[in-house]
Parts: sequence; C-alpha cells; structure tokens
Amino acid sequence: EDIMLIKLQDATKILDHRFVINNINFEFKSGNIYGIVGQNGSGKTMLLRAIAGLICLNRGTITVDGKVLNKDISFPPDIGIIIEKPELLPYLSGLENLKLLAEIRNIISYDIKHYMDKFGLNFNSKQIVKKYSLGMKQKLGIIQAIMEDPSLLLLDEPFNALDAESVDILRSILLQYKEQGKLII
Repeated sequence: EDIMLIKLQDATKILDHRFVINNINFEFKSGNIYGIVGQNGSGKTMLLRAIAGLICLNRGTITVDGKVLNKDISFPPDIGIIIEKPELLPYLSGLENLKLLAEIRNIISYDIKHYMDKFGLNFNSKQIVKKYSLGMKQKLGIIQAIMEDPSLLLLDEPFNALDAESVDILRSILLQYKEQGKLII
C-alpha cells in the first residue's frame, strides 16, 4: 500500500477581507486519523474544502504526493468526502442516489446494500430522500463517501445527527480504514 502524503505550505485563504485559513503548515500521512478541532467559524470546513481541491488558496500550496493541487491536479485522487450537509437528489430513494453516484466512477468495492443494511437504512424502501430525517441523510452521505473504498477520507462533522449505534459503526469503520493504511481527516 502506497503512503499518501498531503502537505500544506503557508496555506492561506482570504474571503471578504478576512483570513479564513491563515498560513497553515502541516503534513497529513496515511495510516492516521486526524481530527481538526476549533470553534464555529474558525475555518475547519474551509481547510477541508481546500484539501479537497474545492477552493483555491490565495497564497501557499497544498501538495498531494508531490503534486500541487489546482495546478498539477484538480483534486486528490481516490477521495471520499462529506463536507457540510450531503447534497442528494431529493426525489430519488437512497439506493437510487447511491447507484447514480456509483456510476460516475464505476468502482464500487463494497455492495451498497451491505452498507445501507449496516447503517440501518432499508435499501428496498421507495421513500424519497426529501422525506428522510437528518440522521438518515447523514448516513447516506457517509455511505457515499466510503462505498468506493477510497484511500483518502475527508469528513466534516461525520457524527452529526447520528444515533449512538451509527456512531459506533462509523467509528469502527474508520479504525479499520486506519489499519488498512488509509488517511482520514
């Protein structure tokens, strides 16, 4: 298994004349789980967006295995991501949403149904996502992030709105990922 290295050098992002990410230098290595801690509005989500290649820095660089984000590559390869609330198609069922997402890259390492079952979502349900509770939407978001067995996982408040049992399930999946040498932020 290759070691993934994400390196932030002087990473700075300014929005509305305000530093949302200010001169951050850090290295993230695979085989680890990193937790970013800070109060609301301190830039945690922005930092994850920058690492995902979803926003460009004003100054500094983020490199993934030596390749510069937004220059050599648009986003890190082999990434699973939940940032803020999962955006799903409201008039499709959970299973239909996941199948559509799966078709984009056409690599599903695990059975979607296996994960839905694990998190207590009924894959036979015709219930549309619009009628899902916050917790159900969060579970769907988690499944879409992990279903392709990515080597990099970026999770913004992954435990948000989850019941205790789902928190335990997710925690054990993340620990398993760490053992497999994946990088989780």
